[in-house]
Amino acid sequence: MGVRGQLPQLSGEMFITDGGMETTLIFDDGIDLPDFASFVLLNDANGLEALRAYYATYLEIAAEHGVGIVLDTPTWRANPDWGNRLGYSTEALADVDRRGVALLEELRATGNGAPQLIISGCIGPRGDGYRIDKEMTAEEAQSYHEPQVETFANTAADLVSALTLTYADEAIGVARAARAAGIPCVISFTVETDGRLPSGQSLREAIEVVDADTDGAIAYFMINCAHPTHFAHVLDEHGDWRGRIRGLRANASEKSHAELDEAEELDPGDPTALARHYRELQTRLPNLTVVGGCCGTSHRHVAEICAAMTA
Repeated sequence: MGVRGQLPQLSGEMFITDGGMETTLIFDDGIDLPDFASFVLLNDANGLEALRAYYATYLEIAAEHGVGIVLDTPTWRANPDWGNRLGYSTEALADVDRRGVALLEELRATGNGAPQLIISGCIGPRGDGYRIDKEMTAEEAQSYHEPQVETFANTAADLVSALTLTYADEAIGVARAARAAGIPCVISFTVETDGRLPSGQSLREAIEVVDADTDGAIAYFMINCAHPTHFAHVLDEHGDWRGRIRGLRANASEKSHAELDEAEELDPGDPTALARHYRELQTRLPNLTVVGGCCGTSHRHVAEICAAMTA
């Protein structure tokens, strides 16, 4: 049953997410994902089985610790620019979005043991998640992301989550599209080793600008695609903006985005140390209720994080 009217992660209950889907599938499972597009796995039985197995590891963690889970559809790359590179039409991408939600509906219906599974329609940036390729205005971003948002709004998805966004205007565009479509929206920003967005804007300013432009329509914000050591210091600055951050999906590695781009092997970091960082960040983020991982993290990292946050 959908929970769009009242997302349970806003009530203070702890929820986990998955980790770095694409890095896990590529480096741990040995699956070829063209352009890091995991949505291609929805096209055949073997791919679907790989996705089910991936999600199952996180559902087991949620069940073991008695926490809810927010799972994203494998559609981070399912937008027009990336889809076109892979030969997908607008209609084919919409079908991918629907089938991604259907897969998570299947998992929710099969009694996976987790107290609650929240289905998130995953939206990725138009360009790269580490840098700005072509910056859009808020109006352009709304028009660009609107078809995918509207597709998710017409499914059983409980919300849409825009992950690894690198500048404020794209976030505003997604939020406007979600508000028009009547579906809750979560915005997650990528930050660099200095705690700022790739655009150079501070995290505080980005959150405040997006909130002001959208009248606070966003359900909550998240930080992702960076190690806690990169951004912990910016969270020392007081203000209401910190209370708007409910989610963390950090990278496993302390390396910069440039270093990760050049790396030929996955850097899994230290799952136990990463979990300690999350626990420490609870003192800076009073409303932190959604925890998971990003690049380089797997179920091992999320299990450690979940254990630390529920101890």
